[in-house]
Amino acid sequence: MSTTAITGAQVFDGEKPLGVTTVVIQGGRIVQVGGQAPAEAEVVDGAGATLLPGLIDAHVHTDRDSLALALQFGVTTELEMQGVNTRNRRGAISEDDSVADVRSSGFALTPPGGHPSELFPKDFHPGGPSGGGPGGERRGEPPYHPDATSPEAAAASIPQLIAHGSDYIKFMIDDGSVEGHPGLPMLDQATLNAGVAAAKKHGALTVAHALTIDATRMAIEAGIDGLAHLFVEPPTDEIVTLIRDAGMFVVPCTVLNASMMGITGSELADDPRVASRLNAAWDATLRSCFGHYPQGKIQDVLDSVKALADAGVDLLVGTDVSQPMPFLGGLAPGASVHQELQHLVEAGLTPAAALRAATATTARRFHLSDRGRIAEGLRADLLLVDGDPTTTITDTLNTRAVWRRGTHQAACPPR
Repeated sequence: MSTTAITGAQVFDGEKPLGVTTVVIQGGRIVQVGGQAPAEAEVVDGAGATLLPGLIDAHVHTDRDSLALALQFGVTTELEMQGVNTRNRRGAISEDDSVADVRSSGFALTPPGGHPSELFPKDFHPGGPSGGGPGGERRGEPPYHPDATSPEAAAASIPQLIAHGSDYIKFMIDDGSVEGHPGLPMLDQATLNAGVAAAKKHGALTVAHALTIDATRMAIEAGIDGLAHLFVEPPTDEIVTLIRDAGMFVVPCTVLNASMMGITGSELADDPRVASRLNAAWDATLRSCFGHYPQGKIQDVLDSVKALADAGVDLLVGTDVSQPMPFLGGLAPGASVHQELQHLVEAGLTPAAALRAATATTARRFHLSDRGRIAEGLRADLLLVDGDPTTTITDTLNTRAVWRRGTHQAACPPR
């Protein structure tokens, strides 16, 4: 069994800087933090660099190609918030160290004709007509689509989702107003409450898609564990207090809200550290935007992020990246995680707090006890970057090396 020692690097362990510390990995795990490198170890010189836990994107819609691209940006785990990468369908991904690992909600509870159906052209099937992977490939049994037509149906769907491999349960609370399609069918409070109660009965974590303060209030009333989005309106003391007192976590997806407000990812796409890793389709997508809520102000979102952080609410880094299509624009796998980190710092978080939001905090809130930190016994999911992102957050893009379960990733060639 080979042993690798990363020496000379500053270490951010997911919670705090440790200074220059040796980290030893063996058999896909971290076996030593501190001390001297073992004599038999292959030594990786980390001088001038910072070693971080692999980053976690807490809101994606993904496939194998996107998971591979995300890993090239140091994102070693992605949390799918609607999709097909459930436990019973991702065995090959879990064992493939050339792609990011993934967890999934499966399909979210939403009424027939509800969000996100309005986002897609007629006859468009995300992931292929079969509901499988790219081109309609199937991986195991077909995905389960829950029934959200009544409180009883929603409650009955929860054990089915869990049986079909959902790692957590997602609820869509959206009438389409932010996306420019007001009047969409939307979960009512009784159906939402019943679904969340059933999830709690079965011990499942719950998350909600909520883009408005009113939808956020519904999620709070139902007892949702976390918000997969942040509302687009200016923050109020009331809603911040309600979120805090409910003990919820929030995945702001600031990059998605920016895209909704007409802000493209062109500046990020122009960064040579990003441009060299994107193919033409992802470059075009990143340079586009959703643009459905042009009346919004990104400063309102940043103010909400700061208010929630100041209130002690756990913030998690997520992007809502989906497929390489301009109408889903402003985002790209992996790359947008780094932009989200920059947005959190712009909002007023320290770089260390932003890094916690992409590592230890997300792992803790999603019960991923084997990752998100650099500690003995945990997975060797690691990112080595030139510079010091605990003081300069943009240094996270200075990728020197990535490991997934201790397997070093080859550099991604320009595409």
